[in-house]
Amino acid sequence: MKNREKALKILLAVAVVVVLLQLFLIQIVQHNSWVKKAEDEHIVQSTIKARRGEIYLMDGEEPTIAVMNETVWTLVIDPMLADAEATEKYLAPLIKDTKVAEFKDVFADKTRRYYVLARRIKRDDAAKIRDKVKEEVLAGVYLKEGNARVYPEGQLASSLLGFVNIEGEGQYGVEGALDKELAGENGVLKTITDVNNIALSIGDENVRVPAKDGKNVVLSIDRNVQYKMEQFLKEQMDSSHAEHAAGLVMNPRNGEIWALANLPSYDAANYNKVEDATVFINEPLETAYEPGSMCKTFSFSAAIDQGKMTPSSTYNNNGYLMVDDWKIENAYKGQLGTITMQTGLDYSLNTSSMTALMWLGGDPNQITQAGKNKLYEYYHDKFGFGEYTGIELFEAPGVITEPDAADAYNSRYANMTFGQGMQITMMQLAAAFSSVINGGDFYRPTIVAGEVTKDGEFKYGEFPEVIRQTVSVETSETMRQMLYGTRSYKRANGTDPEGYYIGGKTGTSQGIKDGAYTFDETVGNYIGFGGAEGELPEYVIMVKIWGEGKKMEGEKDAMPIFDKMNKYMIDYLKIKPKGAN
Repeated sequence: MKNREKALKILLAVAVVVVLLQLFLIQIVQHNSWVKKAEDEHIVQSTIKARRGEIYLMDGEEPTIAVMNETVWTLVIDPMLADAEATEKYLAPLIKDTKVAEFKDVFADKTRRYYVLARRIKRDDAAKIRDKVKEEVLAGVYLKEGNARVYPEGQLASSLLGFVNIEGEGQYGVEGALDKELAGENGVLKTITDVNNIALSIGDENVRVPAKDGKNVVLSIDRNVQYKMEQFLKEQMDSSHAEHAAGLVMNPRNGEIWALANLPSYDAANYNKVEDATVFINEPLETAYEPGSMCKTFSFSAAIDQGKMTPSSTYNNNGYLMVDDWKIENAYKGQLGTITMQTGLDYSLNTSSMTALMWLGGDPNQITQAGKNKLYEYYHDKFGFGEYTGIELFEAPGVITEPDAADAYNSRYANMTFGQGMQITMMQLAAAFSSVINGGDFYRPTIVAGEVTKDGEFKYGEFPEVIRQTVSVETSETMRQMLYGTRSYKRANGTDPEGYYIGGKTGTSQGIKDGAYTFDETVGNYIGFGGAEGELPEYVIMVKIWGEGKKMEGEKDAMPIFDKMNKYMIDYLKIKPKGAN
């Protein structure tokens, strides 16, 4: 008995020591860890979703909504709790347009506790589903509230606007490029609860960090100008049997973009049904290409700005030039002999722009390194070719070969004078063209006009500033006259109204086949300006039309789009002709 009593005392002492050690370990050594576990049991943390900013277009002087938010619901099934037959019976009629999974797949594995059956369910259908759940007709059925984007203008400007995916992330266009500003910042709600998971109103751990809603962005795009551009592009695509067309309208006085169109289009509300992802690409900004003879505008500008030529300067046109043992010919075979540079621009003769390059280098008979250096200075440093324009959207930089590069052949630079051997975007070209005809001021292109505040007030953004001077005021005036002459002489065919000053330049870009240029596939381009006679231009319009295996021409296929858009802009902006009160 004494031995047994002694053993029990020892065991009790050991137990007491173990308990004390465990208490010491929990209360002293592992104190912070156990406090954290206790907090986790009683603190519920959730995310307060930020409201995504809406997107507006301009309608004249007032913003009009183009992308707005709508409350929608996601339908989630718990296969372990739900009855397959009842679920399909009651839900099938309500989700036939929003279903993203088949009923048989939902119930194929009942160990899964979460299966998304439908997305973007509208309010009325969500209410009917909720009623069935309340009536206990359905079990294991849950509705999760969320937001979806709604497009009141339909497919208008879809490649410009982009879309928001099911994760709530902006993709392509404005939605992608300005995703951070539009998305805002989610908030946090941390609440202490009791054993029944009921929130308590006391406690230092209650935290509420409000969500910061996204910015409501107002674009400089005018819905009316955008609509007309898309209409005229579509009409010409049908007429020319083209597969693609793109266009933009720009204010040369401040860099604002009034239209940015790309066809074919798509329905942003059903982006997941798009089969050809190329429709998501914002063609005027994201595709760099060889623009063709529109670039004669810039090679001529450089030579005039350097005092090397005037519109009346003459040269001998043989119809071709030999450069690096390569025969570079004119597309137009006439006007041989001594002609003026104005005639060379009128008939878009490659020999005229190559002559301008030779004059830039100080040698009238050959292309020199000095000439290439000077052309690059204008193309790259002043006009911004081969560089991002700085517009608020995604864009491609393009490629301009430096004059001291290994492949900066004389023949390449000869081609660059008429828009081959280089790659730039429509936006780069339009911004540079605007500077050539507006007095020499280069503005950063902008697509953002301002924002709509929480109070519904339209707040303008920063006033545009001139980034640099590309050409002199005198050079700009000369180029306006040359471009006006080019359009007037054998180009406009008397279609431009009296009292207005309209100028422009065609461009037919050759395709490349088996490593060589070909006329079997070409891209039609046109860029021009317009306004009242005696005033600085009020708008710049650029269009591009093309298709695989298609022969599109600047004059035949692109210029008709400009002609229609030009007349519309005169009426829309209420531009009065010269002499009108």
